Amino acid sequence: MRFFIELAYNGKYFYGWQIQKKGSTVEGNLEYCLSKLLKKSINVIGAGRTDKGVHAKQMFAHFDYEGKITNNLIEKLNIFLPKSIKVLNIFPVKENIHARFNAIKRTYKYYLTRKKNPFFQDFSWYCFYPLNIHRMNIASKELMRYKDFSSFCKKKTSETGNNICKISHACWSIDNDLFCFTIESNRFLRSMVRCIIGTLIDVGRNKISISEFVKIIESKNSNYCRSIVPACGLFLTRIIYPEDIFL
Repeated sequence: MRFFIELAYNGKYFYGWQIQKKGSTVEGNLEYCLSKLLKKSINVIGAGRTDKGVHAKQMFAHFDYEGKITNNLIEKLNIFLPKSIKVLNIFPVKENIHARFNAIKRTYKYYLTRKKNPFFQDFSWYCFYPLNIHRMNIASKELMRYKDFSSFCKKKTSETGNNICKISHACWSIDNDLFCFTIESNRFLRSMVRCIIGTLIDVGRNKISISEFVKIIESKNSNYCRSIVPACGLFLTRIIYPEDIFL
């Protein structure tokens, strides 16, 4: 039977989601603990691959298991997993449902603060530049007019060669000295969100104009993927699936 596992994690302590030869990862810790508790080698497939230092308030993954999942598995997992990972739920789904390919929308939020605060440094970026949020929001709306985001994708990082994404929402908000960028799309390319944000900040700093921002999108040139903001402020906050995948 196929199961979905819902979890949250503080990305500061991990080299991203995906298992690597060196360095602790979220996927690696999850697979190890599941395999030990279920006494069988478990392969976990995530809904996405967050980069090193990126956080998740809601991440999903799937795994297959022929035995019975007991009600206290979540409790046991949370005891054995690092403190920076919390399993929220485990539930069965229909056969062949894929955590990554069946997701229809993902939401990221990025937080930056204009006032230095040592207690926020792990979960936001201290940006001391003056920013014009009005210009940044005008530029953000331009994103929804396009589908090819090759300019915001690192070279040779798209597995399928498909850099097409459907962005349905992109907006900056401000609460006192805290800026928040929210972006929703059916999918994201590697480092795409942080590269978009970095380029939007260039707009807010008057380093580039809104028309130049549009030209960067239209160029479909990955050489523009340079202004990447720090990972500490980025959160994967929501993943949506069709309701008919659940049992």
